[in-house]
Formats: sequence, C-alpha cells, structure tokens
Amino acid sequence: MALITLRRNLCHLSDFRIHGALAALRNQRVNHVHKIVQEHLCPWFCSLPPGPVRVRSRHAPCQKFHSENGNDLPPVGEPAFSQVRDWDRFEQNLKNEDEQISYRRLNNFTSSEEVLSFLSTLQTLPDAVAAGALKRICEVEKKGDAQRLPKEILENSIFQAVCDQLEQDPSNLSNATLATALQALTLSYVDPRSSLLPKLVAECQHRLGSVGLDVHSLCILGESLIKLRGPDCSAVERIICLLQGENLEAFTPEDVVTLYRILQMCPNSVHEHQAFLNKMNTFSLSVVSSLSPNLMSQMLTALVVLDQTQVLPLVIKLGKHAVRHIPHFTNQELGKVLEAFIYFGHNDRFFTRALEQHVAPLCLTLDPEVLSTVMGYCGSKRILSKPILNAVAEAFVCQPEKFSLSQISELIEPFGKLNYLPPNASALFTKLENILLTHFSSFPPKTLLKLLHSCSLIECHPVNFMAKIFSPHFLQRLQGDEPYLDRLSLAQLTQLFLTSVLECPFYKGPKLLFKYQVKSFLTPCSSLETPVDFQLYKSVMIGLIDLLGARLYFASKVLTPYRYTIG
Repeated sequence: MALITLRRNLCHLSDFRIHGALAALRNQRVNHVHKIVQEHLCPWFCSLPPGPVRVRSRHAPCQKFHSENGNDLPPVGEPAFSQVRDWDRFEQNLKNEDEQISYRRLNNFTSSEEVLSFLSTLQTLPDAVAAGALKRICEVEKKGDAQRLPKEILENSIFQAVCDQLEQDPSNLSNATLATALQALTLSYVDPRSSLLPKLVAECQHRLGSVGLDVHSLCILGESLIKLRGPDCSAVERIICLLQGENLEAFTPEDVVTLYRILQMCPNSVHEHQAFLNKMNTFSLSVVSSLSPNLMSQMLTALVVLDQTQVLPLVIKLGKHAVRHIPHFTNQELGKVLEAFIYFGHNDRFFTRALEQHVAPLCLTLDPEVLSTVMGYCGSKRILSKPILNAVAEAFVCQPEKFSLSQISELIEPFGKLNYLPPNASALFTKLENILLTHFSSFPPKTLLKLLHSCSLIECHPVNFMAKIFSPHFLQRLQGDEPYLDRLSLAQLTQLFLTSVLECPFYKGPKLLFKYQVKSFLTPCSSLETPVDFQLYKSVMIGLIDLLGARLYFASKVLTPYRYTIG
C-alpha cells in the first residue's frame, strides 16, 4: 500500500517522466523498487526539510495557511494545498531544482565522454539541460586556437541528438536556453552543414522584435552574436538599444561586465554610446565590491579598450578592492589588472604591498609575462619595491631561458629607472651579458638600445657592446624605414657615448658620429632627465632672490657641455 501511494503521488511530478518510471518499475524485481524510486527522489527531496516552513518560503500564494512569522497553523481539516496552482508552482520549482542539479553535474565533468555518458543515462532530455550539455562539451573541447569540435564528437549519436533537439523548434526554447545554446556555439563550431546556428540566430532576431527578453538574456545574446556575426550585425545594435532602455538597477555585476565587453567589441560605435557609458561608469561604482577577480579584470580591460580615461574614481575603487583579490587572480587576470593601472596611471600603496606579498614568494612559478608586467608597473610609477625587484632578479638568474628577448628588456629597464642594484647584481648581469653575446643580432634594435641604456644608468656600463651600437650597420637598423632617428633614441645613444667618454676612458672603440648626438637631454616629449620638483624649485628660487636681491643675478636650466641641464 505504501508503494502504491508513493507511485500515485509521483505521477504529479512533471519531471519524473512517468512512462519511463513505470516501465522501470514493471521490469524490476520488488527488492529493486526502493532503489529506483530513491534514485529519482534523492536529488529533489534530500534538500527539503520537513514541515510547512519550506513550503512557505518557496510559495508566496500559500501564505493563507502560514502567517508572516510562520507561527499560525492552517485550520483543522483544510488541505495543505488548497489550490491547484499552488501545487503547480511547487512542481515547477522541483523541476528547476532538478535541472540545476543536472547543471552542477555537467559543470563538474572534465571531458566530452563524461558529458555524453551522463546524457545517455537520462530517460528524457529537457531543452535547458541539452543546451547546458552542448556548452560544456564546447568548453572542455576548446584547446588553444582550435575552433572545431573533434570528428568523433560530431559523429556521436548522442551529440547529434542534442543538436537536433535544439534545432528542431527553436521557438519552444526559453530565453535562457536560447542564450546558452548560442553561447556554446561561440566556443566551438559545430558541423558547418548543420542549420542549428542559422535557426538559433533567426529565432534570436525574431524575439528581439516581438518578445520581451530579460537583461541577462540580452547580454548573453549580444555578446554571442558579436562573436558569431561580428559587431556590424543589425541585431547587436538592437540589443544595445534595448539594454540602454533598461534600468541599470536591474543589472547584476555579471551583466554589467558583459555589457562592457559588448561595447568593447564595438569600437567604431563607442562615441555613439558615450552618454550611456557615462551612466554605466557611475553605476559600476556600486557593484565593484561584488566583482569576482575575473570580472574585475574584464571590467578594467574594457575601460582601457574603451579609453575611459575620465573614470578615475571607478579605477581607484577597483584598485582598492583588487587588493583582496591579488592571491586569487590568475596570471592572465593579474597581468590585465596591472596593464590597466599602468594605462590609467594609478598606483596604491596597499595594492603594492599586497603585490609584494604575492610576487616575492611565488616569483619562480609566475609566468614571465606577468613578471615583466609587474616590473613595468613598478617602473612606470617609479615604485622602488625592493621585495619585488629582488624576487624578479632572482627569478631571472634561476630561469633566464623562459624569458623572451622583449621580456628581458622589460625586466631590466626598471632597475635603471629606479637606480637600484639587487643583491645578486653580479649574477644578474653575468646572465644578461651571456644572453646578449648569444642573441645580440636577434634583439629588436630599439629594445636592445633601451636595455643597454638602462644598464648604464646603474653603472653597469655595456663596454663590450658599444662598438656594435655605434656602428653604421646598427644605426641603420635602428632607423629602419623612417627618414630619421627619433629623439629618444638619439638621446639614449648620446648618453651611452658620454658614458664611454666620462666613465670608461679605457674604451678605444668607434665613437658616435656627431650628427647622431643631441645638444640637450631636456626635451618636451622624450626627456631623459628627471623632472624638477616644482615646489622645491620655487622655494630655492625665492630664497636666491632674497639672498642676491634680484632674479637677474642667477640663471636656471643651464645647459652644460655634457648636454645635462642644471637648475
């Protein structure tokens, strides 16, 4: 009798798939019945505590049986569910929860075989789970720059059934399912002969004109269409216009960042949407604290691409909250964050301190690109962080082979800018000299010149390479196809020449021709001299005027015979 009652109640559950369940019950022996029923019920009811509180919290219409504080009980003899629609909503919640469990299982799979094996165990396949499975397969199969799924996946009967189900009648798909399916197709191409993509895109365009789409679906569809059809797709502009009409308060942090990414991929129309971008930038201040490391990195990258140089309050707030995320950033995310701070000219002592604590102990395991970006951040903002500089120097000495030639230059330049020699300077420059001797001709000319110039600034004079860089052959390479050498390169060459004259009198090699020498290192756009502190300059000038009686008795910014400026 208990079994009969249980089966009668289960037939009300829409997601139980009663035909398959009845067939299973008929074909199994009695001692297997409990196991079968338990397998179907466990994902739903293991999380449902007994008692009316669960019903009240999930179903507002049932409030006639439960007071707001949950203390009043329903009248004696009145059924717990007085209206059919109350049970229907409960049934729908169970269905959604079941699909969420399937989604969680899909996200835990690490191979297509696992996903397809899981799908083969399902008696029926909801559209939402089909779209989720397609997305997961495309995610796990995306390797490097590969754009197409492997042949064995495309020919798999279960995979083909998934595509056929989504292709059969896209108009029956929910907005979220349609968005997920399109998102999956941006990761990897399915069979080009399939009409899945055209049908989904057509359905998307149809809904934009007739069906109200929620903000999240609009964001996903917009980004997916840009990747699939390009930024000039008419539907993309329609989606952006629809999103502009929405209240930003309805956007989740994920939606905000997705919208930034959409605008980032439409660079030609940024000026048309600048007013909306200004609203987004202001609203984003309220969601910064809710951003994950990945979303924070993406937001900063978008602000750089969109050239939003006026959003310093937002950048400052992102910088403050980035401090707690530093240990959790991936190498790529940390690199993007640092590049954004370099672009906006932002630095923060708390961020620098957290960066020191993260980089120093992990320096040997961080990617070379991240280390070079960290050094670029320190160099551009004149941050003399000894823990970072020492750790990077040690990483270069231990693993010089993992750095590219441009990354080596980016590592060494900040030492010259900051006038700092690490404790292992001898080993550092020995390794550097060996690399220069081996790969001198492989360095890009301007990169090589910057590298050697940086060495001279910390009195590690590149005497063994001066003859090569003063040679007509190197100067021609340095000039390239330009009609003349740029001012910065000429200034660096001149400083290296003066180094050979003043600091290395034993150097007897070729000299730099006079036509390549600058008369002053103080130039408007590419000065090699440290700018004078204006407040200090003003105080000294006022003091000299008081002492000497007039401004005409002394001069400032005097050019010396060695091209440097005094005062």
